Amino acid sequence: MRSFVLRAGRLGTGQARALAELGPQYMLPFQPAVPDWDAVFGRSAPRVLEIGFGMGQATAAIAAARPDLDFIGVEVHQPGVGALLREIGERGLTNIRILQHDAVEVLRQMVAPASLAGVHVYFPDPWHKKRHHKRRLIQPPLVDLLTGRLAHGGWLHCATDWEDYAQQMLQVLGDCPALANTAEGYAPRPAMRPLTKFEARGLKLGHGVWDLLFTRRT
Repeated sequence: MRSFVLRAGRLGTGQARALAELGPQYMLPFQPAVPDWDAVFGRSAPRVLEIGFGMGQATAAIAAARPDLDFIGVEVHQPGVGALLREIGERGLTNIRILQHDAVEVLRQMVAPASLAGVHVYFPDPWHKKRHHKRRLIQPPLVDLLTGRLAHGGWLHCATDWEDYAQQMLQVLGDCPALANTAEGYAPRPAMRPLTKFEARGLKLGHGVWDLLFTRRT
């Protein structure tokens, strides 16, 4: 079970500078043990893990709006890591840490059971061809792993702009006995998730976006 397929991407000058200057402070090396997260962030606060933050704009916006939460961003693509680091520097954020590693291994090795307040999975690769659907991220084994890392009452928030993937997500999440849907089907976009420029452009063109918000049963 892997959470990604690595693709090449061009690293911009600003991203490279952010990696060099801010990476040592805000990036964590993968380790096969749970770190002292309170020491990592310099405080004790509820923690939210995001899988695949892309170029990091939404992650940075959420972290800026919720200074009461600490965010662990997991992303394998270096340009995205560099872009989020640049956002961190420009916004002066202190409540984000980044792991450039496979999210499945991070969850298994570096996150204790029942320790996360929330998990975000926004617009994962839809693998739109039917023969590639087995590569989609939201599958029962990963959902079971994610659920086990959520504290009781913690949330799992997914979003996609592919309707058939949304249907699959709804089925998989709904079949997990430890999760409860907060809505009758799809959820309204929570205020916590900002509307990205890409998403707004798609909505103007008539493209749909589906949010799914589940909580771990207490």
